Amino acid sequence: MAGWNHLTGAVMRSSEHFAILSASGLEPGAGTRRHSRCYRAGSRLRRFSLTAAFSLTLFAGGALAQSGDVAGGGAEEGSGQDLQTLSQDPNQWVMPAKNYASTRYSELDQINADNVGQLQLAWTFSNGVNRGQESIPLVVDNTMYIVGPWPNNLFALNATTGDLKWAYSPPTARAAQGVACCDVVNRGAAYDNGKIFYNTLDNHTVAVDAKTGKEIWHTKLGDINTGMTMTMAPLVAKGKVFVGSSGGEMGVRGWLTALDEATGEIAWRAWSTGPDKDVLIGEDFKPPYDWMKGKDLGVKTWPADRWKTGGGNVWGWISYDPELNLIYYGTGNPGPWNPNQREGDNLWTTTIFARDADTGMAKWAYQTSPHDLWDHDGVNELVLVDLEIDGKTRKAMIRPGRTGYMYVIDRTNGKLISATPYDTVTAYKGVDMETGRIIPNKDLHPDLGKTVKDICPAPPGAKDWQPTAWSPKTKLLYVPHQHLCMNFKASEVGYIAGTPYLGATVDMYAAPGDGYRGEFMAWDPVKKKKVWAIHENFPVWSGTVVTAGNIAFYGTMDRWFKAVNATTGEVLWQFRAPSGFIGQPSVYKGADGREYVAILSGVGGWSGAVAAAELDPRVRNGALGFVGATQDLPAYTKGGSTLLVFALPNSGNGGQGAAARSSGASGNLGRPIQNPPPAQDAGPNAAGGSVPGVLAPNGDGAAIETERGDAPAQ
Repeated sequence: MAGWNHLTGAVMRSSEHFAILSASGLEPGAGTRRHSRCYRAGSRLRRFSLTAAFSLTLFAGGALAQSGDVAGGGAEEGSGQDLQTLSQDPNQWVMPAKNYASTRYSELDQINADNVGQLQLAWTFSNGVNRGQESIPLVVDNTMYIVGPWPNNLFALNATTGDLKWAYSPPTARAAQGVACCDVVNRGAAYDNGKIFYNTLDNHTVAVDAKTGKEIWHTKLGDINTGMTMTMAPLVAKGKVFVGSSGGEMGVRGWLTALDEATGEIAWRAWSTGPDKDVLIGEDFKPPYDWMKGKDLGVKTWPADRWKTGGGNVWGWISYDPELNLIYYGTGNPGPWNPNQREGDNLWTTTIFARDADTGMAKWAYQTSPHDLWDHDGVNELVLVDLEIDGKTRKAMIRPGRTGYMYVIDRTNGKLISATPYDTVTAYKGVDMETGRIIPNKDLHPDLGKTVKDICPAPPGAKDWQPTAWSPKTKLLYVPHQHLCMNFKASEVGYIAGTPYLGATVDMYAAPGDGYRGEFMAWDPVKKKKVWAIHENFPVWSGTVVTAGNIAFYGTMDRWFKAVNATTGEVLWQFRAPSGFIGQPSVYKGADGREYVAILSGVGGWSGAVAAAELDPRVRNGALGFVGATQDLPAYTKGGSTLLVFALPNSGNGGQGAAARSSGASGNLGRPIQNPPPAQDAGPNAAGGSVPGVLAPNGDGAAIETERGDAPAQ
């Protein structure tokens, strides 16, 4: 298949690297366009030119299938069904957040509290790229689809046996690596009507035939020479593919774009800054609070022309309410980080938007952090639920914000129902429920050249992109998040296209407590309180899933994949993986009738750059300041690329054998722990010895503390 023929062919210039990639040996100006390729299983290996070889691990005794599905796989089942209906099938996982409401709840209950301790490794697969693995495995008609980090290869696997069906290799520009702020990650694909849709790092959205792996269309949406990249997972609804940009740390002006699902043509684009006609604000726009009313506020709340490089990128999650026909999403931080260079509220950055899915016109918007001081993006997921509050059923959405506040919002009009701190907060004094405005702590204002200390939360917020899960059984939200503070120093910075546009030096560290840097917790949004919490040594950067079996799954950066009782928070099972987790688990039923749990193992991303990109751990402000918080991570893990798939032992219903074996790059796959001990082997010498000049963490680094109580005080 021909490469993307509308490109000009101009040589892409080199641009300044972020510290996150400074030691990786990448060559941003090198490489030329190559043809996209689809490789079917059984093709001659000498023609296989993916960037890195991949390996497949199967059950011992499992036969390699040459083609086709396992009996009962239903090869054509999904292609003719409405996507909303398909997303309600508990046997499949057809969109990143499981459903339009973004609950990440599986109705499967074969795995439960009584038997989860028997979980075993079923099969594994390596995508061959040892960088941050943030993608979620999709499962449609017994086929699993995973996307790797740059160069963003797409793989189709038999979801029951792990057999490779085909691999699609897009001609992703090598130069894109040099402008990616926070590792060369990809958060996954979307499915509809027999097609797989996903974004590549060099700003293309691609549609691929789900059965054959052949490219159907591709659309170029931005220019890497401006610093723009694309890492988010699309959402498909109403015949449109919704995608957004990354690049706030490069001064990229953000947008959300709707593409025609059949052709890839742009249906509409809504910018995050600029005049109302660009932001798609019209007469029907009704913001919930008066301070967001007025004409062209996307221009007037900025110094002259600063909105043109003002950020507000849409790199997080999108939800959809079919009844209201509204899509919901958030915009990222304003640029630069130095707030002294951009007076005003900086609308519409750090803003939650509700838009008509057909036209893109904004219905309402709510800015969570006016004149953002601390890189507290507004891109986190919005979980759509109906809640009984004060005797009334409210159409609500829940947002665990980077600001450290758990927002419950009326999704029909954008008005706050509650905003409660769920982690340590010093950067703010609260949220004014009358005006909706967050109240900055004026004592911590980052005046130019002044080092401001003990700001909580740090730039990644109390929670970053890593998605939560909602259980309709327990009525609780399960939240993986970090527990970090920082020191911050603002400095003047000039804008040069395609180079970092920050104006800040940051040093992150553990927030007050016993030294823990991450937490997995359950939150009651009606009672506005934390129900239970598990403290983790490192930020909990993986997503989570919760099931009808009353089990919640999540992973840790020090290589543990865990199953916990969703009611009590008791850890029931854990597995030591080849690399740390920053990915997203999914749950599905295989053709053999068994329930499977899948997640990618491979540390990296912003939080794990020090381990995956081999940065100097003694430089605390490396990786935009995250190195300071994870200096000791290389003593626990290195980068990885392994998909892990778990199931209960076969009970004679047609599944494979119970013992797994490893091959290729997967390394030592470890073993399940029936009664999890404090993980003594996770100390500072567990993976290659201690790091020179870096203090080892207190304790064994993986001890678990479960607590119950109210949300922390401000």
